[in-house]
Amino acid sequence: MMFSFAVKKYHPTRALTLVYEPFAIVTMVVLTYNESKVNTRKRNLVGFILFFASTLSLLLLDLGTAGKGGIGPFLGICAIVACFGVADAHIEGGMIGDLSFMYPEFIQSYVAGMAAAGALTSVLRLLTKAIFEKSHDGLRKGVMLFLAICTFFEFLCIFLYAYFFPKLPIVKYFRSKAASEGSKTVLADLAAGGIRTKPDQIVL
Repeated sequence: MMFSFAVKKYHPTRALTLVYEPFAIVTMVVLTYNESKVNTRKRNLVGFILFFASTLSLLLLDLGTAGKGGIGPFLGICAIVACFGVADAHIEGGMIGDLSFMYPEFIQSYVAGMAAAGALTSVLRLLTKAIFEKSHDGLRKGVMLFLAICTFFEFLCIFLYAYFFPKLPIVKYFRSKAASEGSKTVLADLAAGGIRTKPDQIVL
């Protein structure tokens, strides 16, 4: 529904799924294969930034085309959806990998939070649709408001993960523990949390 305002003659439902899944799966396979070499912090930040940039791009695409349909906007949306697939592969696996260094209960909470976020997103979409229900071009305005709110929260996620999350005491403790056990993927996270690392020890 959120894309239908930009695509008047081409129904995007099936096409968007076919675009999204291959990019997500291939990216996840590549990241899994190179798991021991991937910098966890950079992986997650790339995912958050891609989500932010992709959502912002949808907003700009609509503004640039004035909400008109056509093959051009449709292909643009497909490209953006492919970026969403890449971002999703970075974030979901990266965050679960992050939490796997901690308590197993954290993974359960994270997955439950994702489910709750999906429900809240649906509620937000219904609210933004209802706000402009009786106004001219209300569906498009509702989508624009929805995308603007999503863009803000995705930017907030970048900020929180980059500056706040690595400095939490519990995160610093478990990442230090993982590094002391030989993990090299958390070194950048430790540096962001103010912990200096040496080859054979962790210095707080």
